[in-house]
Amino acid sequence: MYRGHVMNNSLLQLQTELISALKGLDATHTQLRPPKRPDKWSIQQIADHLLLSYKGTQNGIQARLAKGTPTLARPSTLQRFVQYTLTGLGHFPRGRKAPPSVIPDEHPEPLTGTQLSQLVEDHLTCLDSLFKDAEALFGGGRCISHPVLGPLSIHQWRRFQLIHGQHHIRQILVIRAAHNL
Repeated sequence: MYRGHVMNNSLLQLQTELISALKGLDATHTQLRPPKRPDKWSIQQIADHLLLSYKGTQNGIQARLAKGTPTLARPSTLQRFVQYTLTGLGHFPRGRKAPPSVIPDEHPEPLTGTQLSQLVEDHLTCLDSLFKDAEALFGGGRCISHPVLGPLSIHQWRRFQLIHGQHHIRQILVIRAAHNL
């Protein structure tokens, strides 16, 4: 789809780490959850959550690109603090509930790690391309709002995706280790 596309380093790192975390998993493995925590997401649900996040970001960027203007919204003081903590310091808060738009299906059709990896690659390549288009049109300032973090620059969006993804990659690796995968 994007032959010859050179991906931004943050998104490339995210893609590499996520694909590595999914490597070698069959469709049964991807349905595993943390032991003694059946209420927590399975590996596939974690991947699906990330894919929903990428799709939501793609939709937001496409809407801004269609309007041809960056958001005029300004972050609140709390949003500035959370933006700095997350995109500046790289700290993703634990225990926060996902917004409804990115909650995965409770019982998804089982996919293998390879199938999930292909979806990750497709979404991140598309997202990277849209980020580049938005950056070219809007420059380095805040241009697209996140539902919780408020308006972010493309640089902040890339950092958010990386830090958010690494948070969930750690969850995948914990499940894999608990099941000796």
